Amino acid sequence: MMNALPPPFTLNRRVLAVDAPPIPEAQAWKELYSGDAGPMIDLSQAVPSTPPPASMLEALGRAAAQGDTSRYGPILGDAALRSAHAAETSRLYGAPIRETQVAITAGCNQAFVTVMMALAGTGDRVILPAPWYFNHRMTLDMLGIEVDILPARPGSGFVPDVAEAAGLITPSTRAIILVSPNNPTGAIYPPPVIEAFATLARAKGIALLLDETYRDFLPAGGAPHRVFEDERWGETLISLYSFSKAHAIPGHRLGAILAGEPVIAEIAKLLDCIQICPARTAQGVVAQAIEGERAWRKAQAAELARRALATREAFASLNGWQLHSAGAYFAYVAHPWPDRSAAEVARRLALEGGVLALPGPYFGTGQEGHLRFAFANVGTETLQTLPERLRLLA
Repeated sequence: MMNALPPPFTLNRRVLAVDAPPIPEAQAWKELYSGDAGPMIDLSQAVPSTPPPASMLEALGRAAAQGDTSRYGPILGDAALRSAHAAETSRLYGAPIRETQVAITAGCNQAFVTVMMALAGTGDRVILPAPWYFNHRMTLDMLGIEVDILPARPGSGFVPDVAEAAGLITPSTRAIILVSPNNPTGAIYPPPVIEAFATLARAKGIALLLDETYRDFLPAGGAPHRVFEDERWGETLISLYSFSKAHAIPGHRLGAILAGEPVIAEIAKLLDCIQICPARTAQGVVAQAIEGERAWRKAQAAELARRALATREAFASLNGWQLHSAGAYFAYVAHPWPDRSAAEVARRLALEGGVLALPGPYFGTGQEGHLRFAFANVGTETLQTLPERLRLLA
């Protein structure tokens, strides 16, 4: 048996103060489920439910067998992927993005950690909408960066208010953090809202950090905002992206940072210490797939839109449950028991209904009334069975 005693030395108090990652707690509920309601429907973690196309899997195998992919690469990522991501972003936003404005990272989580280390230090402040992506809050707390909470409310579709954010800015504020399409709520921020936040950040001399992990799953397609059309965007905006969801390769850990060249130069210092270079096997394959597998990605986005619709229809047929927001990968739903904690409801749902969702408090204070459902994990046929499963808790 492993020694469970704490070590004799002292660990970082900020790390000790942060709760353990929450998803394993919810995953443990699966082991307690009897199976009586049918196969477990796991809607907890945002995981692509389909593998990459066969051609991409074959290319990944060939790349892994090449000796060059076992060697160190450039700190900021291989030129082919940096260039391809810049070109794709330019195409999507109708604005010129240069390879020199791109850094490749080991997933979007690492991109966020790196950018926050570059932007702020102990005692500096950032504005973070609530509910938030729990890894973002964990990162900020462990780095000693203070958080000013910007409420995103059901009545506004969980879209944060620019004027309210302006009232939170202090001389110590370094950045506003946005995620759109949002995790956990699925809210899609209208382009004028994102642009207004960029205008506010520019006026106050702070950064706008925009996590666009799920930008490939916007229902209407097109550019999520027009901030890149301003040639001075790099003075304000830092945009994050993940190749994991669009290309269905989360295990290969590839993300990207888009920022002005001076910011990328400083980020390179951090990346050299954190990762030396991003893992190389998938970089060249993804660089080719950005163009070569565009039709496959569009088909995946269309399928995700169907799953979103199936989720809306499922909750529309349920009394008491209220779907407050849905988009990209997620639905954020109010449960019908105000006298029960979200964790109790989620646990009962897993054990009695065989549906695994995450309690709202995983994503911030004041979220006891909500659960997050990651509908991207399963097909529409499975989502259509949700009403039957949820009624088992009535």
